[in-house]
Amino acid sequence: MESGTPYAAVVLAGGKAARLGGQAKPQLQVGGRSMLETVLAAVSDAAERVVVGPPQPVPAGVRLVREQPPGGGPVAALRAGLPEVTTDVVALLAGDLPFLTSALVAELRARFAGDGVLVVDEGGRDQYLLGVWRTAALRSATADLRGPTPLRRVLAGLAVTRYRPVVDPGTPPPWTDCDTPADLARARAAVAPPPPPRVPPEPAPPPSLIPRFLSPPDRP
Repeated sequence: MESGTPYAAVVLAGGKAARLGGQAKPQLQVGGRSMLETVLAAVSDAAERVVVGPPQPVPAGVRLVREQPPGGGPVAALRAGLPEVTTDVVALLAGDLPFLTSALVAELRARFAGDGVLVVDEGGRDQYLLGVWRTAALRSATADLRGPTPLRRVLAGLAVTRYRPVVDPGTPPPWTDCDTPADLARARAAVAPPPPPRVPPEPAPPPSLIPRFLSPPDRP
């Protein structure tokens, strides 16, 4: 896929994180901005950006739509987002990827072939919400579904290219998400500025010398 080929982005940002206090997970902040802001910034060059989920802050020009039924899961969200897409290619992304970058999205677009390309994590697992897809293939795969269906099962039959990004040691991988308070704490710690160097205290001055006074001479 040529870098100038138009593409859209559908970002799934629905549901509440019960383990994170019931908040809208994509709105939680990592590195001074919400995870959803990070994801949308990574696809800032998309012709169309669509967020699927409950009412929440989104940048100007981003469309916000709701899946049916509300909270119906990734497949319902995908079906709600696809009608907003007019390009032949679409990035399908989770809304809680605090370390997603535009460079990774560009790499996926460059590797696009067949029905789509997705990221494979260090454990060999397909990351279905971190990929670029042929829009017609997604529409066809979701057209005749009835009832809740796992996204993995829906997309498993497509012709997919798999990409395993190289992650530098000590760098959070781009598929990192935040499902628990511990996940969120680790993500925040990964981007927190290092503490200032410890300045050792100055040595205490030597004790002042106490003058020795000679005893007075004996009087006659």
